[in-house]
Amino acid sequence: MNQPPSLFDDAEADNLASAQPLAARMRPQRLTEYVGQQHILGEGKLLRRMIDAGRLGSVIFSGPPGTGKTTLAHLLAIETGSQLRTLSAVSSGVKDVREVLAWAGDLIASGGPRPLLFIDEIHRFSKSQQDALLPDVESGVVSLIGATTSNPYFAVNGALLSRSQLFQLESLSPEDIEGLIRRALADSNRGLGGTSVTVDDDAITYLSQACEGDARRALSALEIAVRSSADGSVTRDVVKESLGSRLGGYDAGGDDHYNLTSAMIKSIRGSDADAGVYWLARMLEGGEDIRFLCRRLVILASEDIGNADPQALPIAVAAMQACEFVGLPEAQLTLSQTVAYLALAPKSNAATVAITSARRDVRENKIIPVPKHLRDAHYGGAEKLGHGEGYQYSHNAEDGIAAQDYLGVDRSYYVPVDRGFEAELKTRMDKIKQILKRSDGSED
Repeated sequence: MNQPPSLFDDAEADNLASAQPLAARMRPQRLTEYVGQQHILGEGKLLRRMIDAGRLGSVIFSGPPGTGKTTLAHLLAIETGSQLRTLSAVSSGVKDVREVLAWAGDLIASGGPRPLLFIDEIHRFSKSQQDALLPDVESGVVSLIGATTSNPYFAVNGALLSRSQLFQLESLSPEDIEGLIRRALADSNRGLGGTSVTVDDDAITYLSQACEGDARRALSALEIAVRSSADGSVTRDVVKESLGSRLGGYDAGGDDHYNLTSAMIKSIRGSDADAGVYWLARMLEGGEDIRFLCRRLVILASEDIGNADPQALPIAVAAMQACEFVGLPEAQLTLSQTVAYLALAPKSNAATVAITSARRDVRENKIIPVPKHLRDAHYGGAEKLGHGEGYQYSHNAEDGIAAQDYLGVDRSYYVPVDRGFEAELKTRMDKIKQILKRSDGSED
């Protein structure tokens, strides 16, 4: 027989609640309190319609830290009247997954509603752990709610992904964060309303912008600033110090790595030196491997600049060697110099297009035989086979260009652009092609 809660139980619950960080205490209790993500929760949006219809199914929330993925999972359970079980991919194994699925199966068999299974950091589950979820997710025994800060298309099993609705959560706007901060300061039950500390408007504005859309980080910094205030006042400087390093959460193996790399490469390709240096700085501050950065710059020098500026590749290679020799922090100077040079260099992808087209030709079309006059004639019997017969030594020809066929068919792969040094190469190439055309009997 269940005993009614005692005064001791209530006291213990209050103590546990007060020990929670501010972000946990201020977690919304109803969906109407939830801030942001109106692109999926607004009137008529898919997730809202799924909730209203009571047919949640399985969903995966992806997005940066502090955007409300865990909170939203708990609110979905409240709004749908479903039981919720939570697993952490960091500490749970296949056995834990199967125990929860067995519980869900028993609940369904007894006539209960379909429960929700929330798995935080689902990208950390191995393939076998994710595979263990498939049968029950597919049969509808449990509604899976997965949360990940990584790109789900890279981190989540494709079979599991295909059975779930994917929702991308966005970083909260400064206005959303400011609203949460002011709510926490005014709430005397769960928030900081019971304190006598005054927080400057300037400090609130700074915090709402500097936390980069991470509500958890904003509230954590706010609590530190308020609790540590010695004079009953929180200024911008106090908040700034409480916030700490802005890039402490940089994920060098996840989306930050790929997105910032993409931004840097595209900025250099787009000839914006300032943007290129900024994205470089973001990666350096986040602890990105300088060898990786150097490799990307060497590739870019050939891929996007090529012969429009033949110095681009030697500069990128020299930067790679210098960074290996010098190391950080001084290597940042070399990387900055290189990014600026590559960004301002004339651009051409002619070499990239040329090798891509030629290799596709080799794969997809009939192989072109080597013309007999170009074949190796340095072995016994080659002369009898006609190898090398008719070959013209280029150094004996006028301008060092012999009028002969070097491919056997009329193909064009390398097409120089009219930018930088490649414009001069284009002029040379046009003259050379006129000479080579004479090999088939045609004249200028």
